[in-house]
Amino acid sequence: MQNQKKCYQNVWILSGTADGPILAERLIELDYVVFISVVSHKACNAYPLNSKLHIFTGTLNNKKEIINFILKHQIHFIVDATHPFAINISKNLISACSNISIPFFRFERIAQYKSNVEIISNFEDINHELIKNKNILLAIGSRALNEVARFYFDLGANIFARILATPNSISNGFSSCINNSRLAILNPSYSKRNNLETYLCKYWRIDYIVCRDSGGYSQIIWDEICLRSNIKLYLLRRPEMQTNALIFSRYDDLIKKIVQFEK
Repeated sequence: MQNQKKCYQNVWILSGTADGPILAERLIELDYVVFISVVSHKACNAYPLNSKLHIFTGTLNNKKEIINFILKHQIHFIVDATHPFAINISKNLISACSNISIPFFRFERIAQYKSNVEIISNFEDINHELIKNKNILLAIGSRALNEVARFYFDLGANIFARILATPNSISNGFSSCINNSRLAILNPSYSKRNNLETYLCKYWRIDYIVCRDSGGYSQIIWDEICLRSNIKLYLLRRPEMQTNALIFSRYDDLIKKIVQFEK
């Protein structure tokens, strides 16, 4: 049982809708006050209503904003469970915590693959001859969508894309070089079978899928689809962060460390 000294300390979790709700619920059960940062109001729906849970939406633009948030809300611990490719926010968090001596913990899902997966360091690593006249589905987010699509177009591939149903993703998708009829606005499914992604791949006769090695629902779905078909999956390798932070891949291990942590 948690001792009295640790009760009601404030934990700030930066996460999406997959790991954040689980971590928040378990910490609240241990009498921590939890602050959650998510990027959209829709993500708030994944979290329960609780007097010890405080949810904030929007982006944190720099280290100064992070430090101000920590000081304002008297944060004792920070858990970074953001997307592995959201390197800017992670770097700012690490730097901010170092500056004001706040314990920082990183949560990442273990990379697990079942299908015919090839890990690539960048989008140019795919064999150029193999993709000519092939149908490639990009599920890489929208930020670099146009650049990557253009590269594969120039190699003679037929490009399709899955984009998330957010204003920014939709805007980037429709302003890219990809034909609008080859864009699917679709948030990741939670079911591994009979999901819309499966029918999308069949309808478009996809040969290759390119996505990021995030460990999240999206990657798991693409992996399952490729396992049950002749589609090959290319995963963009996770960026490495130079940090001495404690990194966890199990909820229990992370929470145990927070509980036991001696400031």
